[in-house]
Amino acid sequence: MLLTTTELIPGREYEVLGLVKGSTIQTVNAFRDIGAGLKTLVGGELKKYNEMMDKARDIAMQRMQEEAGALGADAIVGLRFTTSSIMQSAAEIMAYGTAVRFR
Repeated sequence: MLLTTTELIPGREYEVLGLVKGSTIQTVNAFRDIGAGLKTLVGGELKKYNEMMDKARDIAMQRMQEEAGALGADAIVGLRFTTSSIMQSAAEIMAYGTAVRFR
């Protein structure tokens, strides 16, 4: 399935099927969270949080594509991500866009 952040796909005509989205809420385990808290004292990259967010984006995109596939979509245009903090050490990632079918 073609995914694009643009609103138009040059040279392609398509019909809009509707909004599709996928989301997940992820957290790291308590021991890693304690380690990340200590890391804030000295600074630097929080690698386990990066890994968590990468995994969450992948899950959200997969769920969005599954929803689009169920509609018979060939592509998703206007793909966007959003994130929000649910509680300490937990974040929601949402992927959303417009499902389209090529003519």
